[in-house]
Amino acid sequence: MVKELTKKINELKKEKDAIILAHFYQPPEIQAIADEVGDSYYLSEIARDCPQKTVVFCGVKFMGESAKILSPEKTVLMPVANAGCVMADMANDIQVAALKKKHPDALTVCYINSTAAVKAHCDVSVTSSSALNILGKVENKKIIFLPDRNLGEYIAEHFPEKEFILWDGCCLFHDRIKLEEIEKLKEEYPDAEVLVHPECRKEIRDMADYTGSTSGIIKYATNSNCKEFIVATEEGILYELEKQNPDKKFMIPGGSVRCADMKKTTLENLYTTLLNGENEVVVDEQIREKALKSLLNMHKLAEQ
Repeated sequence: MVKELTKKINELKKEKDAIILAHFYQPPEIQAIADEVGDSYYLSEIARDCPQKTVVFCGVKFMGESAKILSPEKTVLMPVANAGCVMADMANDIQVAALKKKHPDALTVCYINSTAAVKAHCDVSVTSSSALNILGKVENKKIIFLPDRNLGEYIAEHFPEKEFILWDGCCLFHDRIKLEEIEKLKEEYPDAEVLVHPECRKEIRDMADYTGSTSGIIKYATNSNCKEFIVATEEGILYELEKQNPDKKFMIPGGSVRCADMKKTTLENLYTTLLNGENEVVVDEQIREKALKSLLNMHKLAEQ
C-alpha cells in the first residue's frame, strides 16, 4: 500500500508540476517522500525560489501562508487544512496593533510561527535559525517580540543592550518539557550531550550543550564526536538525526514530545491533495501585501 501510494504521489507530482516540502517535525513517511525537508527558514527559501508552479507544504498553516505571501503566483496546497499552530494562535492582529501603539518607537519582530494577519503588523519576521543573526543587524534598541516568550528570552539574553517587550505565548509541547526528565536521562547517560530548541523554557536551555533550531541541532549532532544525545524538541526530528547518524543514540525527554498537528499529514491525504488540488492556501491580498514586508526583510537581513 505504501509503495503503491508513493508511486502514485511521485507520478502526480510530475504531472502537476508540484514540489513537496516537509518540515522536520512531519511523520517519517512524509519526510521520506518530500523533495525537500528542512526548518521553517530553509523551506521558506525553497518555496520562494523553486521553479514549480505548485507547492505542497507538509507542515502547519503558518508555513503554507508564508509560502503564499512570498509567491502569490504559485498554487500552495496543504494536505490538511486544519493543521494549525497553537503558538501562532496566541497572538492576533488587534492585540498586536494595540501593543504597537503603546510602544511606537519599538521594532516589531515576529517569529515566523505567526499568522499572516499578525505578520502584516510586523517589521520583520525571524526563524529560530535566523533570529540572532537578524537581531544583530538592526539598530533599534527597543524590540517587541512575539508570540513566543521562550524564544524571545533566548534572543534577549544575547542582546542585553536592547529592551525587549515579550508576548506571553509559547509552544505548548516545548514548554511542557520538564527539567527532571532531562536530569533522569543524564543520570542514565552521563556522557550524553543535551541539545535544546530555544522554544524551551530557560531552565531547559540552561542544561544545554547546544541550543538552536532543528537544522542547527541536526548539524551539531552530526559533527559531534559524542555518541549519545538528549534532544529537547519535537520527536519528528529523530528521523533525520538517525538517518544521518545511524551509529548514534538519540533520546527524547519523557519519551515523547509530539505535536499532533504536525502529525496530521498522511500519505493518503497528501495523495488526495495532489490529485484534486484540495486545501489551497488563500491569503487576503491586502494582508498579503502588508505581511510580505516582514518576510522580505527576514530574507534580506539574513542574507546580508
